Amino acid sequence: MQRILVTEKISQEGLDNLRNSGYEVDEKLDLSPEKLMKEIVGAHAVIIRSATTITDEIMSKGENLVVIGRAGIGLDNVDVESATKRGIMVVNAPKSNILSAAEHTLALLLSQARNIPPANEALKNGRWERSKWTGVELADKTLGIIGLGRIGKLVAQRALAFGMKLVAYDPYIAEERAQQLSVELVSLEQLMEVSDFVTIHVAKTPETINLINAESLSNAKPTLRIVNVARGGIINESDLADAVSSGQIAGAALDVFEEEPTVESPLFDQQSIIVTPHLGASTQEAQEKAGNTIAEQVDLALRGKFVPFAVNVSASEATEIVRPFLSLAEKLGALFLGLCGQLPENVTINFAGEIGGYDNKITELSALKGLFSNSDVTVSFVNAFSVAESQGVNINAVSTTDSLDYLNTITISGGEHSIAGTVVGLKGEHRIVMVDDHTVDVPPSEHMVVLRNDDRPGVIGKVGTILGENQINITDMNVGRSIDGYGALMVISTQKSVSETVAEDLINIEGVTQCSTINLQI
Repeated sequence: MQRILVTEKISQEGLDNLRNSGYEVDEKLDLSPEKLMKEIVGAHAVIIRSATTITDEIMSKGENLVVIGRAGIGLDNVDVESATKRGIMVVNAPKSNILSAAEHTLALLLSQARNIPPANEALKNGRWERSKWTGVELADKTLGIIGLGRIGKLVAQRALAFGMKLVAYDPYIAEERAQQLSVELVSLEQLMEVSDFVTIHVAKTPETINLINAESLSNAKPTLRIVNVARGGIINESDLADAVSSGQIAGAALDVFEEEPTVESPLFDQQSIIVTPHLGASTQEAQEKAGNTIAEQVDLALRGKFVPFAVNVSASEATEIVRPFLSLAEKLGALFLGLCGQLPENVTINFAGEIGGYDNKITELSALKGLFSNSDVTVSFVNAFSVAESQGVNINAVSTTDSLDYLNTITISGGEHSIAGTVVGLKGEHRIVMVDDHTVDVPPSEHMVVLRNDDRPGVIGKVGTILGENQINITDMNVGRSIDGYGALMVISTQKSVSETVAEDLINIEGVTQCSTINLQI
């Protein structure tokens, strides 16, 4: 039974789904790094939120670790680079809390504009200070959005409803997309100069740390108010405190901080700065979505399936057309390895037919998982390319929309061998349709034998006799003739594996020239 270590509170529904799927779910909350290194031993997956940091040292103790699941968006608490090198998949739930984060951004924006927190505090302390807390309207003000991704887009849509003018800084978004959102793209310097309000929606990376600092604040209007519900450290907190204290800008609202948790900061001493304790994703709906989503992603990863929200897989999501071919590609890769015994230096993967018109990077990764299924390291979508490189195998992927005999085929070739397969029927059944230069029609199975022989009478009978004498039942068999008509090839599926001894008996049959035994490990 695979063990999933959960270090922070997530949706109980998500955990129950994992338990019902047959996993051991081990909840160990509030672990110190030292205790985490002990608990991660033997775990196949670990699920965290924002409070747990997964370092390379911690991963080194998790020798069975397949996947790290972050129930949320940000990944600054996971060493993704080290995970990738170790072949560990990192997944998150990027859509789970985007609505909650966008709504909290607007809540802080409105709280800043109308001085709601200090006015609330004053009245509850017995002071009716109506004139002191005069606010500003959002209508006709300019909102500068730093990061026009999922959350930034939602904030933009909602700000338009308030009649705000929108500018944005995002070097990764197309001008056309920004125009569709009624947003003008500008430089960061321009954004800081023209904005009345600024909201931040970018990940914490080396490029975004201290993105907002004394220099950028020096260009701002004195009426500027900044809201950050993204990640702490994007704003230099010391510089921000000085800017607000001196009156250089009007105020700020922060949900995230450089160090968390924290109860002491120069930001907390100023009435013009509103703070909340990282509540951006703290809604019932977001918690449930994050827990359920990450449970689904971890389950897929542990089953070796394609994971839509894997952040360290260099491939786009499989389309409905491509998805049925993922497992076929992996089987063909393993079968090709069995045929060759040892992979040749150059291997070509050909996608032909309708699938040839789609992005097949994820299908290529599936084939690589099969090709290197006997590797000393666990091969996954994460490290398949690096494993190929380390073993000195050059992979060439070719796509064409032309296919002669079938609507779609995947062919793997290299050296003296090749194998092709397709998906047939309404149930999407897999078929091997070509081995080397022989046409066949047989479903791939766990145990297979491929025999080359002279095209002469009696060979098939002798093969069947030897397998029967060794209590090996044939479940499927197909015979293909070579193009020149002189050679033949048998592809046999068996109920159990064929031992080396039996394989020697088969190769000693008069007329048999080659015998390959294949046991799929997928």
